[in-house]
Amino acid sequence: MLIQIKYQARRLICLLLVGCLPLVAGCEEAPRPATLERVKDEGILRVVTRNSPTTYFQDINGETGFEYELSKQFAESLGVELQMEMADNLDDLFVRLNDPAGADLAAAGLAGSPGRMDQARFSHAYLEVTPQIVYRNGKRRPSQPKDMLGQRIMVLKGSSHAEQLAALKVEMPELKYEQSDAVEVADLLRMVDEGVIDLTLVDSNELAMNQVYFPNVRAAFDLGPSTDVGWAVAAGDDDSLVDEINTFIDKVKANGTLQRLKERFYGHVDQLGYVGAYTFAKHLQQRLPRYEQQFRKSGQEHGVDWRLMAALGYQESLWQPEVTSKTGVRGLMMLTQRTAQAMGVANRLDPMQSIHGGSKYYTYVKQQLPESILEPDRTWFALAAYNVGGGHLEDARVLAVKEGLNPNKWLDVKKMLPRLAQKQWYTQTKYGYARGGEPVHFVNNIRRYYDILSWATQPQLESRQLADSKLHKPAINKTPPKEELAPM
Repeated sequence: MLIQIKYQARRLICLLLVGCLPLVAGCEEAPRPATLERVKDEGILRVVTRNSPTTYFQDINGETGFEYELSKQFAESLGVELQMEMADNLDDLFVRLNDPAGADLAAAGLAGSPGRMDQARFSHAYLEVTPQIVYRNGKRRPSQPKDMLGQRIMVLKGSSHAEQLAALKVEMPELKYEQSDAVEVADLLRMVDEGVIDLTLVDSNELAMNQVYFPNVRAAFDLGPSTDVGWAVAAGDDDSLVDEINTFIDKVKANGTLQRLKERFYGHVDQLGYVGAYTFAKHLQQRLPRYEQQFRKSGQEHGVDWRLMAALGYQESLWQPEVTSKTGVRGLMMLTQRTAQAMGVANRLDPMQSIHGGSKYYTYVKQQLPESILEPDRTWFALAAYNVGGGHLEDARVLAVKEGLNPNKWLDVKKMLPRLAQKQWYTQTKYGYARGGEPVHFVNNIRRYYDILSWATQPQLESRQLADSKLHKPAINKTPPKEELAPM
């Protein structure tokens, strides 16, 4: 608050001085400070973005999303606070970006298309995405642009995809499509999923992240080559901020930070598949409500996010309290008899006891990990240990060291875990053979379920507050996907 007051006072003084300039002969206007200098002086980095699973959203733990986390690290590198702003649509985003009193940069999964070069300048790329035509499963799959003729198509107004279709229309004048500034990517996918429109055009990462909510949507074909995604700054001659951004992006690429962030948000999105996505959507509606309060209660008691425990429970049993595996583990959280006894669980088939015991055991396993393993990796390591045991996990960490990898990073250790099933490797370990591929699959699935639960359980605001906040929650379509038809 003090910083803002200071800044406003300075602006007032500057305005007063400017107003007096005509009265002072020979007085020259002071040069406007460079954007980077102003940001550091104010102590605030203002970032405009969009609300979506791929960019920014809020959950019960606060702000999150790929763009948010990357922006947060950039702000920290500058030694300033991060302030996120939500744009109503893409046009509004660029208006805010070019407003002298608006955002300093835009971090919203933006491709540097030709039409945008007059509106902004783009940083070095930090993601590579592919524009994809999306259709509804059960309908004829278009395989080339001419198959789009006669279809109802909608894209985001002002998007790079709208530019692509405009260029395509030059070649195919009969092509028709709509643009809307009243929707987001999730809305477009929902409309395809429900049959409201026939086709849309979105980036591959956005389709992957939203797939589970709309299990009927499919990628038909790629419309053009991959494109680079970067941050945008206001058009003009001031290079101070974009140069600093480029230095930052180059640095996080080189030191592995960017790769770890990609792994955190995108490294597991393809695990479920279409059938798994539909099944989870159905069970989220039908089964979770029976146990949600117990997950919440147990999570609070053991200091763990209840949605993570719910995701763990789903991976173990599909939220079925009476299942028994061929190896003898039982119940909703699939506890062994030994683990159940150690955690004070008398009846493994009692869902309340099972959830309590599983949460307690996860917390215990996490506490046993070396202090050198930090979050968020610590959570993924704990899940892996829950599945394969701490001894085998430590073996994989030792193998990682031998390969020159970081034993404290899940991205590195998960490469080693499958080796525990190969004789040439497990004979070199302390604990020997293990089905090391299973914990990798186990963790990837849980992370995906957790992402879905995090998005689906954003803070429940009053309708007016929800509209004002620009938060968006996609619905989950419970209609089973139909059989694929042959391509046209």
